[in-house]
Amino acid sequence: MASEEYRVESDTLGPVKIPKDALWGPQTERSRNNFPTGDLMPLAIIRAFLHLKKAAAESNVEVGDEPKEKGEAIEEAIDQLLAMDDETLRKSFPLHVLQTGSGTQSNMNVNEVVANLANKLHPGLNILPNDDVNRGQSSNDTFPTAMNIVAVEALDKLEPAVQHLIDELKVKEKKYWKTVKVGRTHLQDAVPVTFGQEVSGYMSALKHDLHYIQVLKPTLYDLAIGGTATGTGLNAAPGMTEKIGKKLSAVYGHEFKVDNNKFWGMAHHTGLDVVHGALKTLAADVFKIAQDIRYLASGPRAGYNELNIPANEPGSSIMPGKVNPTQAEAVTMAAARVFGNDTTITFACSQGQFEFNVYKTIIIATFLDSCKILTGTITGFADKMIHGLTVNEARMDELLENSLMTVTALSPHIGYHDAAKIAQAADKAGSTLKEAALKSGKVTEAQYDEWMDLVKMTNIDNCKQED
Repeated sequence: MASEEYRVESDTLGPVKIPKDALWGPQTERSRNNFPTGDLMPLAIIRAFLHLKKAAAESNVEVGDEPKEKGEAIEEAIDQLLAMDDETLRKSFPLHVLQTGSGTQSNMNVNEVVANLANKLHPGLNILPNDDVNRGQSSNDTFPTAMNIVAVEALDKLEPAVQHLIDELKVKEKKYWKTVKVGRTHLQDAVPVTFGQEVSGYMSALKHDLHYIQVLKPTLYDLAIGGTATGTGLNAAPGMTEKIGKKLSAVYGHEFKVDNNKFWGMAHHTGLDVVHGALKTLAADVFKIAQDIRYLASGPRAGYNELNIPANEPGSSIMPGKVNPTQAEAVTMAAARVFGNDTTITFACSQGQFEFNVYKTIIIATFLDSCKILTGTITGFADKMIHGLTVNEARMDELLENSLMTVTALSPHIGYHDAAKIAQAADKAGSTLKEAALKSGKVTEAQYDEWMDLVKMTNIDNCKQED
């Protein structure tokens, strides 16, 4: 690298060559070269750090632990950074997730960029990354604080996506509430249900999932800030932590708390682990719903063919006219990823040794990945599959007519044993159930027609639609 392309700065380990125009400093540069693998640190984490550093600067000034002119310079620099679009902001934050598990290097990346920009804006103040921007803080309490903040933000985006899918399903539930079809258990024919009843089950599952997320989310409001290095709060000015909590609550619109056990907040990530468990549960339910719909839409000639799905794109490069359930495939693949992510998070959360957990960066990157892919694929599934979904009533009627399990309606009148014989006889002879029933001599045609009320068999009048 030619001399004009870099500058030299020193940290406690010695001199470091840094790209000339870069806002970061030596610790960022060391990490950039030592850890070049994997995904970049999510910008959501960087923005949360910036809000945290601004709140810390304001709080330190208010409690008299930071000169006002330095605090205001730090705040001004942060405001400029927060106003940048993602592409511009990324240029100053090049570090990867797979770095030190404490996130120390990303914390220092923020400290160095803020300090250098503040010094450019206010030459002569000599604002230092560690002594000024990081005053009263440690990577050990700032990174887990940022983790919880961005997790809450991600859930704020996921929750409306789940509700949107519920709303789209509600339309189908109402429209097809009395559309009778074959029910299935064990992948075998069962007594009739309506498609609306099936959809109501999907909706109920999603509403429960959404409720679980909303109930568990407040555990993420507990912030580790104020614990500094080991949870003792060493070097944090009295009153600083409480002020930071109030300022962050105002920024994000959530009641963040700082009066918690810092030893827990830094060595354990219980909240992220338990909330991600709810995401895994949501993924499992979405997987089941998407699986049902793509199976019921299978065909159009050699499958169930009970549902018609939107033709969003050609389904084959060789078979003309083929339509595939691609939105179901996308959301089920996302669910598979979430299942794996849950294993990663569970293992990583178990790796707290003594006063600290050193898997923080992978925990939060994985948590955010689950939220992002669920939010996107659930929205696509709602808009591009469920919205345009219709039923093939003729096919439903055909399968229902040929079903043998409607014989269950005869059981209360002629007994289970004789009803089973009728079903077996129809299956063996390849006849309709009615033909077998009349041939058995146990049922008259008038009785058969009276008892074989398919709509009544669904108990639809006693079933309540999902609100």
